[in-house]
Amino acid sequence: MLTHLSAAVALAFAARTARFDAGWFDIPLIDASPMQALPPISIIVPARNEARSIERCVRSLLAQRHVDAEIIVVDDRSEDATPQILAQLALEFPQLRVLSGESLPEGWVGKPWALHQGARYARGDWYLFTDADSRHEPAATASALSFALGAQTDALSIVTAQELGSFWERATLPFILAMILYASGTFEQINDPLQPERALANGQYILVSRAAYDGLGGHAALRGELVDDVSFARNLKADGRFRLLLGGGTRLARVRMYHSFGEIWEGFTKNLFVGARGNVPALLGAVAYMTALSAPPVLALRAALRGRSYESAEALAAAATTVVTMMHGIGVVGMPRATAFLQPLGTAILAALAVNSTLRVLSGRGVTWRGRRYSGRPSSRRTENAVPEHSVALKDMGCRSCELMTTKPDTHHGKTY
Repeated sequence: MLTHLSAAVALAFAARTARFDAGWFDIPLIDASPMQALPPISIIVPARNEARSIERCVRSLLAQRHVDAEIIVVDDRSEDATPQILAQLALEFPQLRVLSGESLPEGWVGKPWALHQGARYARGDWYLFTDADSRHEPAATASALSFALGAQTDALSIVTAQELGSFWERATLPFILAMILYASGTFEQINDPLQPERALANGQYILVSRAAYDGLGGHAALRGELVDDVSFARNLKADGRFRLLLGGGTRLARVRMYHSFGEIWEGFTKNLFVGARGNVPALLGAVAYMTALSAPPVLALRAALRGRSYESAEALAAAATTVVTMMHGIGVVGMPRATAFLQPLGTAILAALAVNSTLRVLSGRGVTWRGRRYSGRPSSRRTENAVPEHSVALKDMGCRSCELMTTKPDTHHGKTY
């Protein structure tokens, strides 16, 4: 029965995710002067204990071409060598603005607070919020901003290239990130303003116009959000006045999120419970689902040892189905397809992470991140500007996002979506 159940789950998973990349588009990297004049942009980087990556990130941002960009780094009270590294970079590059972060106020999470401080000093017409562990190609900012303007969108987020250094990064991150994408819907749904329940942005790279950012209440509207990028996307789509696109940007920027199993464990323990909005039944269902996807190799070995060849073959077929499905998905978003063979281990770890995140929050122990402790529960705060009814009657209200989706396709560099 367990083998039949795992096989059924594997088939359902393959069918459910067969079209996850529907609507996927790549943002081209164009290392030439843009056809149109680009507005000034402020690039804001939060940095807390980022000594191993901050210099690489900042140097890549200071090297941006074809765009009027100011670089603002907010040192969020780092306890490592981050302040000293930033001080040296500021001496070398006078145009770099380094802000010493203020103490964390009650009710705020660290990253939204750091970004809020950076935005207060920003002068650009557009903002780019990007992480300290990112590295950007010299024409990345100009390419992304040119694309956003051509697509007439108010915010653009990208799926960045993932650098996978250690075994544990290769064994976990492709499957955790793929499952987040799978659970969020197809890219067609994510980018459809008429489906506000399908919302996703990648906090490693969020480009947003100043008008949209201010209209949504800035990071003050996200002050208590541990998963601020997803909350930003949900607020923007629920509001209805602005348009958000999520696309492929693996040629624009690269990120190495974590370097060890411990960092992966801490980071996703922080994210999973609140990312599921504290829905315990949904989390338990996800744990059962991940377990069923991980079980076929064990079931195949068990059946083979007992001489049940047909049962072993069924389990192996279920395992192969899931691996091939994963191979397609992670390949689309630019991760090595060969890591798909680690899928049973990766999804088992994801199930364990979901259990750990749920237990820590419900037990009151909370979660930790960058040396700070949080309850881990979803914030009850939502932006005052979020008006879900906009999503029901966008066109009747003259919403530009709806008009763009219903009257004509958008084209940019020959791509229609």
